[in-house]
Amino acid sequence: MAAESAPAPAGEPGAASSEPLPPGLYLVGTPIGNLEDITLRALRVLRGVTLILAEDTRHSRRLLDRYGITTPLLSYHKFNERARADDILRRIRAGESLALITDAGMPGISDPGARAAVAVRAAGLYVTVIPGPSALSAAAALCGATRHDGFVFAGFLDHKTAARRRRLRELAGGGTPVVIYESTHRILKLFAEVAEELGPDRRLFVARELTKKHEETVVGTPAELQAHYATHSRKGEFVVILLPAD
Repeated sequence: MAAESAPAPAGEPGAASSEPLPPGLYLVGTPIGNLEDITLRALRVLRGVTLILAEDTRHSRRLLDRYGITTPLLSYHKFNERARADDILRRIRAGESLALITDAGMPGISDPGARAAVAVRAAGLYVTVIPGPSALSAAAALCGATRHDGFVFAGFLDHKTAARRRRLRELAGGGTPVVIYESTHRILKLFAEVAEELGPDRRLFVARELTKKHEETVVGTPAELQAHYATHSRKGEFVVILLPAD
């Protein structure tokens, strides 16, 4: 028996585009690098909402300008998301529709957004997602990690060395790939920690600058990767997949 899709709310893409979007929170995925990686539905929602909550309004303005979107912006980031909660609920109750975007990828995936989604849902108000790009799914697809029985997403490790090492040991015990986000400033430190905690032969898949002009993927042991990045650019965010020991 074929599954049936729920009808689109009035004003949502799939319904008449001339109707206003219903009050609520719209979590919108945005490109992780290439600005062409945005859906038609995302563009329609960003044009149709009352207000866009953006992690960095200056960064997001480049995307909106590219597509001629003039919807007002309001900052929403990890340092003010708790303080914004009451205002978000007040606006939705007053009939406003709010989109929430981050600098890149899906809100709530190692980015602000989860707190707002929980608060709006707990208040009995409308919240939905407009799916889009994610470094997590992009790297997993490139790696072929799903040929195993799924994968574990660990996000960013703690900045503190002891906590990072403890977390690596916890994550690496099974036979499932582990996806980690890491910054350019700590990537060499991560390689060293993997070698010391999990062994020098543990192999890693590394993706850098996904969807951008200088996209790069490398597979190797910690020592091989350290040697590679001693002579190659470490610009941009990294997605590292800890491959199973076998």
